[in-house]
Amino acid sequence: MPLLVVLALIVVPIVELYVIVQVGQGIGVLPTIALLIVMSLLGGYLLRREGTRTWRALRDALQAGRLPAREVADGALVILGGALLLTPGFATDAFGLLFILPPSRAVLRRLLTGVVAKRLGVAGMVGGVAADRLRRPSRPGARDPRRHDVVEGEVVEDGVADEGPPSPP
Repeated sequence: MPLLVVLALIVVPIVELYVIVQVGQGIGVLPTIALLIVMSLLGGYLLRREGTRTWRALRDALQAGRLPAREVADGALVILGGALLLTPGFATDAFGLLFILPPSRAVLRRLLTGVVAKRLGVAGMVGGVAADRLRRPSRPGARDPRRHDVVEGEVVEDGVADEGPPSPP
């Protein structure tokens, strides 16, 4: 994994410089700089818009008592996409758009949750707890699976507790 990070830190800037130079040769220096600025501004706008939507969805899920796994994954993808969009360069902008736009983000979310579940060995589980056990009861009066019955009483040595003072003989 550290090798992958080092490669990314070396390869990504080289690719970005190459693409910027190629675009600059094709359309000119000033239009290339203007395009980079416009893409950064668009990235900031999309980050704000999608970040707000994701935050609202997270709050709604928590208020509804649902486990917000989807919303958390969306939030992580939006933050990563925003960081890529705010970074100058055309290649990072292309990947940033994939992470931010809802249709492609849904595909990436499924891939991400699959990879995470596989690495953690929790297929069909969320955080080590079966997902159906985390739901609230669906109808009034239904038993909550998280609640345990409590029996109140008193422990005595011979196994029988007195109900009160002994009755006279």
